[in-house]
Amino acid sequence: MITVNEALDHLFALAPAPVAETVPLLRSRGRVMVADAVANRSQPPFAASAMDGYGIAAGAAQQGAAFDVIGEAAAGHGFAGTVGPGQAVRIFTGAPVPEGVGHVVLQEDCTAVDSRVSITGTPGDGTNIRPAGGDFREGDRLSAPRRLTPADMALLASMNVAEVPVARRPVVALISTGDELVMPGETPGPDQIIASNTFGLHALVEEAGAEARLLPIARDIPASLRTALDLAKDADVIVTIGGASVGDHDIVARVAEEVGMERAFYKIAMRPGKPLMAGRLNDAVMIGLPGNPVSAMVCGHLFLLPVLRAMMGLHAGPAPRATAQLGADVDANGPREHYMRARLTDGMITPFARQDSSLLSILSEANALLIRPIGDGPRKAGEPVEYVPLFTRS
Repeated sequence: MITVNEALDHLFALAPAPVAETVPLLRSRGRVMVADAVANRSQPPFAASAMDGYGIAAGAAQQGAAFDVIGEAAAGHGFAGTVGPGQAVRIFTGAPVPEGVGHVVLQEDCTAVDSRVSITGTPGDGTNIRPAGGDFREGDRLSAPRRLTPADMALLASMNVAEVPVARRPVVALISTGDELVMPGETPGPDQIIASNTFGLHALVEEAGAEARLLPIARDIPASLRTALDLAKDADVIVTIGGASVGDHDIVARVAEEVGMERAFYKIAMRPGKPLMAGRLNDAVMIGLPGNPVSAMVCGHLFLLPVLRAMMGLHAGPAPRATAQLGADVDANGPREHYMRARLTDGMITPFARQDSSLLSILSEANALLIRPIGDGPRKAGEPVEYVPLFTRS
């Protein structure tokens, strides 16, 4: 058996480099930008009013001072003239500041009668003017690689970037294996269960920004699995679930090797998820996940997601970790790294009492995986421990 980190090293070596494509900005949400974006203009492109009010000369904002209003400046419609001493322009938020204006007095601090305005309030020290280029300047960069958020998209639009270079979404083919499985909505026989793993993994893959394809269930005969693998031949990653162990009906490794898979490793010193297999099948990364539902999902977080991130040009590294205080005593750990389903609340992490790898109800309630290193001794409540975040409910 190899360690989790050794398995990740193998997987990163198998993962191909990202393939770039250019997409319209509106289609870039959640995609990984693979090259820096360069601002085509400054923002704001001119000195702009930060408030609705009256623009006057710098140093003229004194309580009791009065000015002749000679024009108006609005967003999209500037005032073309120059504002001289004793003069003011009515100005609105976002409007270009006219020549001669060095201070915008808030409208609530002014009293206007006909074409005359007086400062009746306390103007304050700020000028209420946003300088040209105060947000960013032409030529400034938004650095890559980065997975684009809605805020990033707003920034790119403001930079006048209409098309974005992004990593192509890896295609992930998901294949459940086993005679015992039927799809949700079907009526299972007396010895059958509902296929659940591929649905959780499908959501995991899509949320990561890749494209998931759910293929038909492969039965426990070589011909059925060969058909499924053939359907997946155009995928970038092929994920099988179940059938990768050493039982008489576990045929994934044998059939995959018969059709050309070059195995990189088999079995990891971890739980849940020991019987994990990986290799290369033609041009695809192939990952054989355990059949137990929790094992498959935990391995999805620890192995599949990091591989997908690397294939999309993000940092090739393990799942993000954080530290919290242990909320309950735990016994010593054994010879395999243990990822315990746990609940994280207000900086305290507490593992669930039941850790059987078939219990999806526990996984559904967990929002973190408490990490127990190999050979880790007993731990007391309050000690710092590492964990892998899963998700947050809102």
